[in-house]
Amino acid sequence: MMRVAVLASGSGSNFQALVDAINVAGSAARVELLVCNVPGAKVIERAQQAGVEVVVIDHKTFTSRDDFDRAVAAAINERKIELVALAGYMRLVTPTFLAAFPGRVINIHPALLPSFPGLHAVRQAIEKGVRVTGVTVHFVDEGTDTGPIIAQAAVPVFATDDEASLATRVHAEEHKLYPRVVQAIARGQVTLEGRRVTMRESP
Repeated sequence: MMRVAVLASGSGSNFQALVDAINVAGSAARVELLVCNVPGAKVIERAQQAGVEVVVIDHKTFTSRDDFDRAVAAAINERKIELVALAGYMRLVTPTFLAAFPGRVINIHPALLPSFPGLHAVRQAIEKGVRVTGVTVHFVDEGTDTGPIIAQAAVPVFATDDEASLATRVHAEEHKLYPRVVQAIARGQVTLEGRRVTMRESP
């Protein structure tokens, strides 16, 4: 069984979706650890209720991003984690962190990358007037939402949508897609060659 760590900073809805979907009998993966950089974040309570180990590492107590990421990487390595999933993690990971987990860090983004990278992706979709947006799960590289794309799901944008209504539907798709990708990785169904990713899901 693949041991998964989730890095999160906020309310933890994607963390909850992962736990609910994969911490079940017969799963190929299990969320074993939550690392949170914000003391008091809602996701900590979610993890405690789910019986998932919690490590809180406040980035504000570190003088450099590299030192912070070394501490996070050490906590993850101590627990023999095989896959790191970013889920509402409001930190850009450093090359130092990525070097500790080559090809083993993934992220979910609320847009169809490469469109609308970075913050406020749903708001950007509304402001640009696109008819379709969606969600993307990708491997993490040193850029901002620029890593190889693993899977995407489309979400229509309606004329009546505002940021809140669209975000609700986007998040619903995130909560379905992220667990699927984690399970596929755990089953050896995801391969990365250069920037091209192939995902073969079980029927």
